[in-house]
Amino acid sequence: MGSIAPRVLILGGTSEARALAAELVAREVPVTSSLAGRVAQPRLPQGDVRVGGFGGPDGLARWLTDHGIGAVVDATHPFARRISASAATATASAGVPVLRLERPGWQPGDGDDWHWADTLADAARLLPRLGTRALLTTGRQGLAEFAGLDMWLLARCVDPPDETDGPLPARLDVTLSRGPYRVTDEVELLRRHRIDVLVTKDSGGDMTSAKLHAAREERVPVVVVRRPPRPEMPRSADVKSAVRWVVDRTAG
Repeated sequence: MGSIAPRVLILGGTSEARALAAELVAREVPVTSSLAGRVAQPRLPQGDVRVGGFGGPDGLARWLTDHGIGAVVDATHPFARRISASAATATASAGVPVLRLERPGWQPGDGDDWHWADTLADAARLLPRLGTRALLTTGRQGLAEFAGLDMWLLARCVDPPDETDGPLPARLDVTLSRGPYRVTDEVELLRRHRIDVLVTKDSGGDMTSAKLHAAREERVPVVVVRRPPRPEMPRSADVKSAVRWVVDRTAG
């Protein structure tokens, strides 16, 4: 009888994290997926699931050791900088190999009018010279950065903002939805609300890219927030290569 493969910890609730968990479960690799708990009703991956933080890098290092983790895949959102930093420190401390699974960023195409910003605050400063009615698709937790703007804003979020998210813009409407989205629906949204500028993070992937195609079709300028820097670690841009990396490090 062969030995049991060591358990793998997948960090993140992204579509890539769920796809990786499904692939590993199908190969009978023990998997625990860790979700931050910021979404009220997250899409749950296959395998074991835990929700909530670890208590910083030291807490994560102890958890890795206590649970016999043989490999870690950081498949968190491209803008979840804090957990990636914790993962880099904790895996080095615990002597556990780590891989960053991150989808490629978006690239502008012909006809796009993109304006890059380093932060949400920079994006907010750009808006008044680009339009008067903005669609914000940057998440509820960053809405406070737009609180000082005297313009109409439509924020699209998975969960509604609350008092923990800080001050909200005075002229703010909120629409609740979750991708994936279709281009035709995104065009209708832009037209219905007379949106003349779009704000997005460079999240990458296909699930929410329809808004970029709609903006191109409607000639709406787009403010794109660049991804923050990440700790140095081995990287994969697709689930298939991440599966190979995990199997190579957990084969019994």
